[in-house]
Amino acid sequence: MEMQQASSIDRDMQVPAISTEMRAAVYRGPSQISLETVPVPTISEREILLRVNTCGICGTDLKKIELGLVPPPRIFGHEIAGTVVKKGSGVRGFQVGDRVTIHHHVPCRDCYYCRKNLFSQCETYRRTGTTAGFEPAGGGFAEYVRVMDWIVAEGTVKIPNDVSFEEASFLEPLNTCLKALETASLEKDEVVVIYGQGPVGLLMMQSALCEGARVVGLDFIENRLNIARELGAADALNPDRDDVDSAIAKLTDGRGADLAIVAAANPRAIEDAQRITRRGGRVLLFAQTVPGEMIPVDASRICVEEKKLIGSYSASIELQERAAHLIFSRKVNVSKLISHRFALELLPEGIHLALHPSEHSLKVVIQP
Repeated sequence: MEMQQASSIDRDMQVPAISTEMRAAVYRGPSQISLETVPVPTISEREILLRVNTCGICGTDLKKIELGLVPPPRIFGHEIAGTVVKKGSGVRGFQVGDRVTIHHHVPCRDCYYCRKNLFSQCETYRRTGTTAGFEPAGGGFAEYVRVMDWIVAEGTVKIPNDVSFEEASFLEPLNTCLKALETASLEKDEVVVIYGQGPVGLLMMQSALCEGARVVGLDFIENRLNIARELGAADALNPDRDDVDSAIAKLTDGRGADLAIVAAANPRAIEDAQRITRRGGRVLLFAQTVPGEMIPVDASRICVEEKKLIGSYSASIELQERAAHLIFSRKVNVSKLISHRFALELLPEGIHLALHPSEHSLKVVIQP
């Protein structure tokens, strides 16, 4: 059964007692999640232990679970917000009782890729720095999470008193959207078409609005289009029903979109995105994360029409403060995106809903 919405900012302002065991949803193979009792993680002198309040279900974790992209066992979940319940003797700047959200990846800032601002390709960045046991994989689908030293130092953010754990759990996914727009060199007043108005698409849409762009959102689910309009989209259209080409032409004097972002795992959308962008425009892939996935590409559009086909993956440490500001100031409305809250033992139901969205489902979060 879906959990009821929290009636106040948060429901566990008290630091709970810590036992030696905890509940965790353990990935045991493709589409196999097992609720198990596992040891509470131990921490070192420069680490903290977090009591998880809220953890969002992310599309990348969904793919790993559904398709078995990584070997089990693991405890997934990286969009985490919670309370510090234990800290090592060497930790500075955080106290037991602090409400925080965490980034599970932080780069070294010194390697070849970091010097190129390609933080997601840094070997240190690619190491997951939060875990609830087994091979580190986030750990948010458990009651407690160990936050490793380099994440404590640079990837842990205090939550203001008037901001909920639920809102704070969006910090990392919003960062990925800001990074995508930076990668795409978005400029003020450009027209952006976003394929998919699910949780990420709506975050991307609001991020583009904050940069001064005009946004057209595309989706097949009417409720998502309604929310896109409420949140500021210049237009929100169903490609099966609406004349998308005419709407974009009207906004761009017939040129086509400056930027198209594919925030849906649909290869056909990539082909269409190439078509509806103007000459010299850009198409950015954001949801294509499964190794070996092949896409249709009209090479002449890239060569003759000089359209760019680019990609963006994960977050940027340089955008951490901006993401926090946009959420904490509520310039990006994330509360509007949460449709379902599930207890930890109902994670399989939450995963199924996230994989097979209904008319009124959006962001699904877990509250252990």
